[in-house]
Amino acid sequence: MPSWSQILNEIRLLGSPFDILRRKYIAELAAYTGRNVICYYSAWLQKPDQGGAILVNDTDKNGLMTTIKGLELEKGLDLILHTPGGDISATESIVDFLWSRFYGNLRCFVPQMAMSAGTMIACSAREIWMGPQSSLGPIDPQLNGIPAHGVLEEFQRAHREILSDPRTIPIWQPLIAKYSPAFIGECEKAIKWSADLVEQWLKRCMLKGNPEADIKAVNIVRELSDHCVSLAHNRHLSAAKCREIGLNVFDLEREKELEDKVLSVHQIYFHALSSTP
Repeated sequence: MPSWSQILNEIRLLGSPFDILRRKYIAELAAYTGRNVICYYSAWLQKPDQGGAILVNDTDKNGLMTTIKGLELEKGLDLILHTPGGDISATESIVDFLWSRFYGNLRCFVPQMAMSAGTMIACSAREIWMGPQSSLGPIDPQLNGIPAHGVLEEFQRAHREILSDPRTIPIWQPLIAKYSPAFIGECEKAIKWSADLVEQWLKRCMLKGNPEADIKAVNIVRELSDHCVSLAHNRHLSAAKCREIGLNVFDLEREKELEDKVLSVHQIYFHALSSTP
C-alpha cells in the first residue's frame, strides 16, 4: 500500500483536469500517427497583456530540450504550432535545434494560426498541415513593434519626394527624425536575415530534391516577405494561398480522424490557457 506522502505526490503529478486531458489527447494523437508530438502554444489571444512571454523567445528552447529528452527520435516529430511569432534569433536557434534532433523528419500542424516567426518555423518542416480555419502570415520582421519594410518604404518615399521637391523637407523632417541613425540599416539587415533563413530552410527540407528548388524557394520567400505583396504584417494567409505560393501544404480536413485528434489537442489548450494562470 502506498504511503500518505506517495499518494500526495501522485496527486501532484496528475495535475489539474486540464493537465490530465491535455496529456490524454496528445497521447491519442501520438498513438494514431506513430510519431512524437510536441505542442508549442502561446496564450497571446487569451493573455495579450503578458508582453514578451507570449512571443517566441530563447527560453522556449529549454522547454523543447526538456520535452524532447527521452523521445524515440527515429519516429520523427509532429509539431502543433500556435504562436504570433517573436524573436528571429530565437527562431533560428529553435529551428536549428529541431533539425539537429530530427533531421527534417518534421511535420508542422497549424490548427489555427502560426504568424510571423511561427510561419518561419513552419517553413522549416517537411510538410505543413492546415485546415480551412488555419492561417500563416507574412515573415517581414518587426523592430520594436515597427514593421521594418514599412520603415524602408517611408524612408525611400521621403528620399524621392525631397529630391523632386525640396519644399517637402519640413514635412518629412519630423517623420524621419523619429528613427535613430542606425535604425534604417537594422531594418535592412533584419529583412535580409529572415528571408535568407526561410530560403535556406525551404531548400534544406521541404523542397529538397525538387529540381526547381532554388526558384521555388525564392518565389515563396518573396510572397511571404515582400511588404508590397502582403500589405500588412498581420495578414492571414489561408491554406489555399499558402499552397498557391508553393508551400507543401496538406489539407487536414481531408483526413477526418487526424483532424479530430489535432483539433481536440487544440481545444484543450485553448481551455487551459483561458481558464488557468
